[in-house]
Amino acid sequence: MAQKILIAFDSSENAMRVVEYVARVFSTEDTVNLFHVFSDTAVLCDMHSPELAEYFVAQQSSFCALEEKKKKHVNESMEKAKTLLLGAGFQEKNIGFKLEIKKRGIARDILREAEDGYDLIVIGRRGLSAIAEFFIGSVSQKILNAAKQVAVLVVS
Repeated sequence: MAQKILIAFDSSENAMRVVEYVARVFSTEDTVNLFHVFSDTAVLCDMHSPELAEYFVAQQSSFCALEEKKKKHVNESMEKAKTLLLGAGFQEKNIGFKLEIKKRGIARDILREAEDGYDLIVIGRRGLSAIAEFFIGSVSQKILNAAKQVAVLVVS
């Protein structure tokens, strides 16, 4: 039976390893959706308020150009991931992309997306040190702790 798989995708090398793992291990009949949550910093590009710090206003266009480059990089990475999945035999109709602006938090937004009928969330484990992970946590740790109705697979 084909599964509906959600890959939490952040365009990092770890995320590409997750895609490679899915391409190697899962059935080519499965549906795979790459899901990326953008930080909500992009909303600053649309702000034109006198309350904004003078320095930020002077640098706003540079900041917004970086946001556009980040979006372009994510799209290019998703296309690379799609090519990898196609090369492994997955059907194009079974590969999807979804990009979303952060609403409640990256982990919570991924979990909310997973409620839309997914069988499995596949996520990479970010390379935080043990101390940093203890204090600030990681998206993968938050998803593992909070997932209730969907299985989670963490790829190192």
